Amino acid sequence: MKTLFSVLFLAFAFVLQLQVNAQSADSTLIIKFASTVHDYGTIEKGSDGSCNFVFTNTGQTPLVLSNVRASCGCTVPTWPREPVLPGKDGTIKVVYNTNLIGSFNKSISVNSNAKNKEVILNIKGSVIQKKQ
Repeated sequence: MKTLFSVLFLAFAFVLQLQVNAQSADSTLIIKFASTVHDYGTIEKGSDGSCNFVFTNTGQTPLVLSNVRASCGCTVPTWPREPVLPGKDGTIKVVYNTNLIGSFNKSISVNSNAKNKEVILNIKGSVIQKKQ
């Protein structure tokens, strides 16, 4: 009976250690962006409002972007739906509606399984009427 309890205790300790190691590995998972701000400067109405935010999975496990959302409907993000492997890059494409004249400063929230669970990206600029 003592042997059975000893074996069960050792098995439990082994499983517990595996879980601690797995959690430690996940804590190293960080999403790192080349830049978190894109400044369009002054652009004309109707011009290309797209930009790319490049990021790297600096961890040791796959990075999964669970949600990417813009602060308003005038900004539309698209992002990779499949996991980004360790050491690999991914791109979040953001398109701003340049038919809206005036200054803008918008944010995009990026949620993932990384240690830094939420990263805020920003786009800014000013849209002017086309020159005649």
